[in-house]
Amino acid sequence: MIGFYQKTIKQEIQFRGVGLHNGKKVDMKLVPAAPNHGIVFKRTDLKTKNLIPAVFSNVSKAVLCTNIENEFGVSVSTIEHLMGALYGEEIDNLLVQINSSEVPAMDGSAKEFVSKIRKTGTKNYDTLRRFIKVLKKCELVKDKKFITIEPYENDLKVDFEIIYNNPLIGKQRKSVSLYKDDLNSIYNSRTFCLFEDIDKIKQQGLGKGGSLENAVVVKGNKIVNESGLRYRNEFVMHKILDCMGDLMLADHRILGKVRCSQGGHQLTNDLLRKFLSDSKYFSVVEFRESKLPKSTLYNGPVAVSA
Repeated sequence: MIGFYQKTIKQEIQFRGVGLHNGKKVDMKLVPAAPNHGIVFKRTDLKTKNLIPAVFSNVSKAVLCTNIENEFGVSVSTIEHLMGALYGEEIDNLLVQINSSEVPAMDGSAKEFVSKIRKTGTKNYDTLRRFIKVLKKCELVKDKKFITIEPYENDLKVDFEIIYNNPLIGKQRKSVSLYKDDLNSIYNSRTFCLFEDIDKIKQQGLGKGGSLENAVVVKGNKIVNESGLRYRNEFVMHKILDCMGDLMLADHRILGKVRCSQGGHQLTNDLLRKFLSDSKYFSVVEFRESKLPKSTLYNGPVAVSA
């Protein structure tokens, strides 16, 4: 079972890389933060109005990546792999200082984020965590895609399915317990694309920093990358990593079960908006040692002013 108390990291962690979509060099620093601070991005290349709380209501775009934006139009994109690492490693409070508009892609997974967090270590506060407890099933269906969230005791289970016409990817499905299972294979799974989609991605002004160093490219029934796949089902496991990162934007960890077929960033964000807009679907609870949950009132994520 996940711990009852809020966490941050013991000391600052630095990353340097390239944005997957904007192609720009970027320096990023993770800085420990106080209890109830949440995850907040700070654009250090801007002097004012540069704080962006990482919450679902700040998602402005969710095409091929998750982009958050504050009330002044200042944004940061491709946050999902970092946020997935923070979810799995139980980091609640952090200031993310970044000198560009996109999180570095690293190798296309959350592997290096997790490695440095574990090497640095975490710090526990004596402030209790709050959990979002699912009370009633909430679902969204869009064409052949669907996503649901429903009650599930003392865990967050993610059951994800992908269906591609591509003969190598095909249909893959995996279920993971975020609080009980070993998540290393999820963290290590890289972003991927079909070779025939590369031109379409670039026409949208995206993928400028993409390479075989930070993405798996599938061409027909072959992997273009010389090193091949890390896992046979790396594709669906990366989708679970993305989903974890997008669920982290709920601002509290969730106790429930998420089932998704052929979804992505936009569908997950749409679900959070519907689910957290109506108190019939959820309550917020605190756990005190082995006692029963104590219900609390949820008023939504707290905005951090610049």
